[in-house]
Amino acid sequence: MPLVKEIVEVNIKVLVWKVEETFEELIQDVSMRPQTKERLEGMKSEVHQKGFIAVRQLLQYAGYSDLDLRYDENGKPSLIDGSYISISHSFEYASIIIGKENVGIDIEMKRDKIRRIASKFCNDSELALVDGADDEVDMLTEIWCTKEAMFKMCESRSLSFKNHMLVNLAEKEAVVDNGVYKQVFTYSLVDFNNFTLVYAVELN
Repeated sequence: MPLVKEIVEVNIKVLVWKVEETFEELIQDVSMRPQTKERLEGMKSEVHQKGFIAVRQLLQYAGYSDLDLRYDENGKPSLIDGSYISISHSFEYASIIIGKENVGIDIEMKRDKIRRIASKFCNDSELALVDGADDEVDMLTEIWCTKEAMFKMCESRSLSFKNHMLVNLAEKEAVVDNGVYKQVFTYSLVDFNNFTLVYAVELN
């Protein structure tokens, strides 16, 4: 079983799977609802299919199954026992976070091309901080992952990564503020094998 990382903290659990199996090996013994199977069959990319199934493997490792997973009208997942869950997959990695409080997760490969799109998701203060830094790609990927994790945690689908979100890299805190809704989050960062994983928790 290629479970490559398990992080257990108070009220949260983070699990990361590295997909090394064939599609047939990965899907073996995975229970899925008919709607889930239909969604899987509609995916054209085998990479996406494998990531999708790996998430179900992680659910089963955590003591759940696809039968326990629900999505609201905005596509936000939850578990039928009332626990919060967030999901992310990128290339050969799939990850989930399960918590008693609102949680979010994102995993991304570090790539130079993030420099070209930085102005689309970073505000002026974030751009000034990373400009010219030796680890610019690392910092930009951390900002992106943090904002993606927060976006998954918020109810509004109209949030702007650039205008409504601010990441404090030094304090590992972030704020969402669109003038109507304001919330503060704390996050943790894990780097491995040229990937960045961020998991966030809403502060009450």
